[in-house]
Amino acid sequence: MKIEAKKPELLLILFLLIGGLLSAQNLGRRALWQAKITLSEGGPGATIQSFQKNSPLEREGFLPGDRLIRVNGISILDEEIWSDIFYGLRGDTPIQIEAVRNGSLIKKEVRFDPLEMESHKNLETFYEEVTSTYGITQRTIITKPQKKGKQPAIVLIGGLSCSSIETYPGRKGNWVQTITDLVEKSGMVVMRIEKPGVGDSDGDCGQSDFLMDLAGYRAAIRSLKSKPYVDPNKIVVYGSSMGSALAPLLANEFSLAGVISDGTFFKTWYEHMLEIERRILQFQGNTEAEIVEKMNDYFIPLYYGMLIEKKTYQEVVDAYPALAKFNYHGPAHMYGRPVRYYQQLQDFNLAGQWEKLKVPVRILRGTNDWIMSSFDNQMILEVLKRNGHSDHKLLEYPGLDHWNTIHETAKNSFEGKEGKWDEGTILAIIEWAQEMVSLQP
Repeated sequence: MKIEAKKPELLLILFLLIGGLLSAQNLGRRALWQAKITLSEGGPGATIQSFQKNSPLEREGFLPGDRLIRVNGISILDEEIWSDIFYGLRGDTPIQIEAVRNGSLIKKEVRFDPLEMESHKNLETFYEEVTSTYGITQRTIITKPQKKGKQPAIVLIGGLSCSSIETYPGRKGNWVQTITDLVEKSGMVVMRIEKPGVGDSDGDCGQSDFLMDLAGYRAAIRSLKSKPYVDPNKIVVYGSSMGSALAPLLANEFSLAGVISDGTFFKTWYEHMLEIERRILQFQGNTEAEIVEKMNDYFIPLYYGMLIEKKTYQEVVDAYPALAKFNYHGPAHMYGRPVRYYQQLQDFNLAGQWEKLKVPVRILRGTNDWIMSSFDNQMILEVLKRNGHSDHKLLEYPGLDHWNTIHETAKNSFEGKEGKWDEGTILAIIEWAQEMVSLQP
């Protein structure tokens, strides 16, 4: 009788719970094109080169050689537009595709298959989402050991590029292996955050800026600290590349238990880019006299215009046409992000966050990392010591480059030669994280 009396209330509760769950999960699932498609030469569009097995494009009658010209009404006019279309593909959604074949227009509606979600043995995997103060809803992926009670956690903050932090089936590479080992071997809850426009996230990575990225990380950490299975006092931040410079800021803001910085920098972005260009000129075989000339005449004016005077690359080149030969970035982008991202970063006081740190710090640097300066790491140690910080270590890993790969020389890494994986790097990171939260391996 009591059960019967409470049925209306139970139904109402179930309705509210189900409605809440549905409204809380608004992101569509990403999809792959299942075809090799390259930006067309000598004009707009992207050309189909070949198909993978069971490609939806092939199923709908497209052929190799077809030139895609519009997707959902958006014309493929340049690389940036194609990149947004390519990575913005969603599964189980009708996509309107227009192509040209032998001078004839072809229009078809295609539904692509949602990408299989990642899974890990003996771990629970949660695909969730957070909405930042910019109103952008972003994918978070949380893996949790199958244990009861509150557990220690790691929040992973990746680099600045628009690459995914998801280890979906079939994806390979040393960064993917690093993430996989962190998730499967740490014995801790691990949270990852997709940037705006990356993976399942809403937004446009090619237009989102530094402050938007930061807002997403903040929203994600707030969410992680609220989880009933996470000990909010035992969360470690592991930052890679750009994430390594953000790690101290996030640790200070959210009272995190420790900082692990992998491939970090300390100076302003203006100084950082000039150092990279100097190293590249050395790799390219320039004499020291040629390096000085090119730095003074080309690279210093180029980056001063972009980072200090807050211009786009195109605006700088328009004012100084001689710089065009040395600008390998887009008219308004660098490494796939808008110049606004770097202009905000230039003015942001990241270095000062190291002065405020009280929690343990561990820094990993590869001896063949030509992206980040060795001296920046020494500067960080000096700042920590000067401010009374005692629990910090720097591991300079032999042969390691900026992309989790071992090379004989930094030049080999620069030239894109094949290197090798060394699990010692991620094992060191895991050991540090476990020490910071007093977790027995």
